[in-house]
Amino acid sequence: MLFQNVTIESIGYELAPHRISSEWLEDQIDETMQRLHIPRGRIEDLTGIRERRFWNRGTMPSDVATLAARRAIELAGVDPARIGTIISTSVCRDYIEPSVACLVHGNLKLPASCMNYDVSNACLGFLNGMVHAAMMIEAGIIEYALIVDGEGSQEAVMATIRRLQSPTTTSQEFRENFATLTLGSGAVAMVLAHQRHSQTGHRINGVVTLAATEHNRLCYGQPEWMRTDAAALLIAGVQLAARTWQLAHATLPRWSDDAIALYAPHQVSARHTAAVAESMGVPLDKMFLNFPTLGNIGPAALPITLAQAVEAGRVRHGDTIGLLGIGSGLNCSMMSVTW
Repeated sequence: MLFQNVTIESIGYELAPHRISSEWLEDQIDETMQRLHIPRGRIEDLTGIRERRFWNRGTMPSDVATLAARRAIELAGVDPARIGTIISTSVCRDYIEPSVACLVHGNLKLPASCMNYDVSNACLGFLNGMVHAAMMIEAGIIEYALIVDGEGSQEAVMATIRRLQSPTTTSQEFRENFATLTLGSGAVAMVLAHQRHSQTGHRINGVVTLAATEHNRLCYGQPEWMRTDAAALLIAGVQLAARTWQLAHATLPRWSDDAIALYAPHQVSARHTAAVAESMGVPLDKMFLNFPTLGNIGPAALPITLAQAVEAGRVRHGDTIGLLGIGSGLNCSMMSVTW
């Protein structure tokens, strides 16, 4: 799918205030780790994650998504009355209903004409939300779109800690729950615009997507738990990423490692990121990485990564950027952006 008229005007994000180290998490389950003969330092050794972040207790996804949205709107300098849709892509939700988008819409006092709804697709959700909005902008239905995401990991991580503290926890249960300990928290929002209104010229060129839903039980969860077959998920995810890369190379303009200046990937761990880079034949040092201090923040990870890469001076005007998304299910999308 190619676009001619869609631009990224701004990205606003918020990081949760409380830093939670991998060492602290291991302190909470030390007895179980000793009983199962699991050495200290295993979380950081296997994932590369030193810490992740938690919000204050009681913080809701819509609260932090609203903060990020206000920041994005301010950065874009857009009149909120001209926003034609708001899409929330959060895995975390305040309630089963209404939608998170509805709550943020109300918080921001957006116009009644602004469509609001949620798009949920695990860690791929934000890219999916961008595509939904881009199609409406490309078709001339709306002028501006707002994509929001608010993720909080404290409930799931602490519930997992309590389970792993049980004297009956087995090695298999430890492995199945291990990925939950990598989760972090964050919020992000992005304003998209029709290019005739753009102040930035950061153009979305196109996107490709592939599914491998035969693997839809390798990672699944509820608000208080997530179970993952990490080894099988790594293999299947890397294979899907390699196939999606080939499709992008055949479909998207300037999609080759020589042409792409930087990659903003969804990132889970050091091992996963290195394996994905190898499968695509791209150097790891062209990927902007923040998982060591933020952990896996779900669909918020990719846009926060892009924003931080820009802040760090890793992106220059005119650069081609590769956005690399993958989510449980499995689904994979790759998007080309000219900055």
